Amino acid sequence: MSKTTIVIIIYVLGLIIGALFLDLWSADTNIIKGLVGLGWTALLLIGLFFAEKNEKN
Repeated sequence: MSKTTIVIIIYVLGLIIGALFLDLWSADTNIIKGLVGLGWTALLLIGLFFAEKNEKN
């Protein structure tokens, strides 16, 4: 299993946890929930960048 696949699986699990337990996609959202989702996506992009960089070496 490649590092990229592992990063994506962790991201999807985080989305599921956020949806079920943190209620990120409820009708009453606020700026904090939006920033949490944005930050989680930023971590995905950083993780994908480093995973691809390390696979090429």
